[in-house]
Amino acid sequence: MNNFISEERKAYLKNNQKRKIFVFMTQIVILVGFLALWELLANKNIIDSFIMSKPSRIWETLTNLTSNDLLMHIGVTVYETVIGFLLGTVLGIVIAIILWWSRFLSNVLEPYLVVLNSLPKVALGPVIIIWVGAGTPAIIVMAVAISLVVTILENLNGFTKTDKDLIKMAQTFKATKFQILTKIVLPANISTFINSLKVNIGLSLVGVISGEFLVSKAGLGYLIVYGGQVFKLDLVMASVIVLGIVAGLMYMFVVLLEKMILKSKKFQ
Repeated sequence: MNNFISEERKAYLKNNQKRKIFVFMTQIVILVGFLALWELLANKNIIDSFIMSKPSRIWETLTNLTSNDLLMHIGVTVYETVIGFLLGTVLGIVIAIILWWSRFLSNVLEPYLVVLNSLPKVALGPVIIIWVGAGTPAIIVMAVAISLVVTILENLNGFTKTDKDLIKMAQTFKATKFQILTKIVLPANISTFINSLKVNIGLSLVGVISGEFLVSKAGLGYLIVYGGQVFKLDLVMASVIVLGIVAGLMYMFVVLLEKMILKSKKFQ
């Protein structure tokens, strides 16, 4: 049996598709116009191309980087970000579960978590380097430090806001706390987990770049710092652009993971 689609529905879908195409084309026009204006102003010496660089030189720098060690630097940053992301997410969820389980422990640690969340983690950089040593371990710890507390607070907030009437009903049927956790609290907070993943991937990348600023011999953060130290603004701009692309791809991966999780949940 063929699915019937009304003319109104077809018109709506068509208009919606046109609107998406129009939005995308507008975004492309804005980007191309911005780059063209930037190049023009630099060529006319209206802006200082040494300080502001210009698209043609950035493209040349990207081309040179691609034929050299760009992929290695991207791989280092991605590796450190993924490890920090996984550790921060898993540890954050586990600690949030422990705090939900023990109301006493949650009340005791809550003010400390708030203070740690407000504390600029970059300030801990020198301490982290002394504790775990310079190099990749320090960078990963920095990424975890930035994402961990946010993950704990966000997931704990979701756990505590789970439908209390549903929990009380389960308790009247003599459900154990573990059963309430696994059958009610965790399934009800799938969206919370997904939101924490979206936040964590960005925070982990921020932590990695901050760590690479302080101590690294490779990675996109290293390229940015090195470019600034030797006044190669083209290298700085090119590295920032690559970093933005990497961040966007990582976020798209998390969104794809979200769709897979929601789709599997829908068919359960």
